[in-house]
Amino acid sequence: MALTDLLVIVGPTASGKSRLAVQLARRYGGEVVSCDSMQVYRGMNIGTAKPTPEDMEGVPHHMIDVVGPSESFSVADFAALAREAVADIARRGRLPVLAGGTGLYVSALTDNTDFSRVKGDPRLREALRALAQREGGERLLAMLAPLDAQTAARLHPNDTGRIIRAIELCSTTGTTMAQIAADSHAQPPQYRLCMIGLGCEPRGKLYARIDARVDRMLAQGLREEVRALLESGVRPDATSMQAIGYKELVGCLEGRETLGEAAETIKRETRRYAKRQLTWFRRDARIHWIDIFSLSDDKIYQNACETIEKYGFVCYNTSEPPEKPGSAAQWNE
Repeated sequence: MALTDLLVIVGPTASGKSRLAVQLARRYGGEVVSCDSMQVYRGMNIGTAKPTPEDMEGVPHHMIDVVGPSESFSVADFAALAREAVADIARRGRLPVLAGGTGLYVSALTDNTDFSRVKGDPRLREALRALAQREGGERLLAMLAPLDAQTAARLHPNDTGRIIRAIELCSTTGTTMAQIAADSHAQPPQYRLCMIGLGCEPRGKLYARIDARVDRMLAQGLREEVRALLESGVRPDATSMQAIGYKELVGCLEGRETLGEAAETIKRETRRYAKRQLTWFRRDARIHWIDIFSLSDDKIYQNACETIEKYGFVCYNTSEPPEKPGSAAQWNE
């Protein structure tokens, strides 16, 4: 069976993945498939850095605004819908461009991981969330370690959602995340991959960019966005509201801390998240890394194009591709 070409753009938050994905999609006649676990929720725009119509520059985007903020949405749901989107894009003769920083979601597609076996236990999940709030993520990791030592070893205590999913899986099916990954890797691949990662060294420059981005989000009305979600009936303990920026501002709106304190917490947690993203993706030897702080924007774009063309991912839908980012040329549907 012929493999489907799949271009993948990964990296930490605030590294410029979305912008590069649009530029490359414009050049190679592609469509973007978002790989962000929070951009799937409607009404969560500012805090998830969801691309605006202007940001998209006419490039179709998929896997954005898929469900309401009160609905549950799992990695299995993402994998099923994203595979459909990728197949549809390829069937129409265009290039699927997977772009995002949620490592587990990227793995679900690129490693052919079958998460359909993961069954939920709402009561157990709620109990584990309450335990995490009382005693922290370290307590959850201690529970996971004897059940799935391999997964526990690679998760951070702050990754409570993933820890809870891993415990749920072990408790409901008797298998482990590690075993699911091993079984999936034994299956034939579905995609011919070209994976590009945006590296960010020295790390301090990325952290400064993150801090500035959080300030910008707050100025754009992130607190008001969180308030509107709560007033619409979204519960503070909903999965969507556990996103960085949202859970901290819930505390601010409930009077547990000031806006300034919440802002500093958001910055700190986002920096930590970016570090975990880099750690996750650095383990993947398939990724070609481009250091965003040692090259100009034009050089980053040129480097990415050269990498893509080495893989033979040339599928223009027009006779003349744009010569540089931001060209006014439009791709035909």
